[in-house]
Amino acid sequence: MESKTSINRPLDILLAEDNPADVRLLKEALRETGNPNCLQVGVDGEQTLEILRERSLKRSLPDLIILDLNLPRKSGCEVLEIIKNDAILRRIPVIVLTTSTDANDIASVYDLRGNCYVQKPDDFDQLVQIVRSIEHFWYSTVLLPPQAHVVSPTV
Repeated sequence: MESKTSINRPLDILLAEDNPADVRLLKEALRETGNPNCLQVGVDGEQTLEILRERSLKRSLPDLIILDLNLPRKSGCEVLEIIKNDAILRRIPVIVLTTSTDANDIASVYDLRGNCYVQKPDDFDQLVQIVRSIEHFWYSTVLLPPQAHVVSPTV
């Protein structure tokens, strides 16, 4: 059986991460995988939501959001709740990538309809492996809604 990719362009990722070192490591891990991608970074919860609002108006939503829980101005859980309660944004898959292993954080993310919860590894090679798994899954396994299907909000 022939494998079909869900998208035939670079994966468009919005990263919500306030730690510059973690942003740099994730950029390097994405580069290591060799898959084409576009990465935009929101450095806090408010900026991440503003990026999503702007992109929604342009009808150019990201394919995937990678979200840290420990964000300033609005926490990752607050951002996730807003995304998943918005008729336009809720279809965007949200991967929580965070240091926390607290059972309450994990439960909260799934209660808020986060798509998965991944603990940040301590080792760069492990991060590359996680990024490879994420890219493989979102490039080759799942079918994402086409960008053209972004619907306008009803008034």
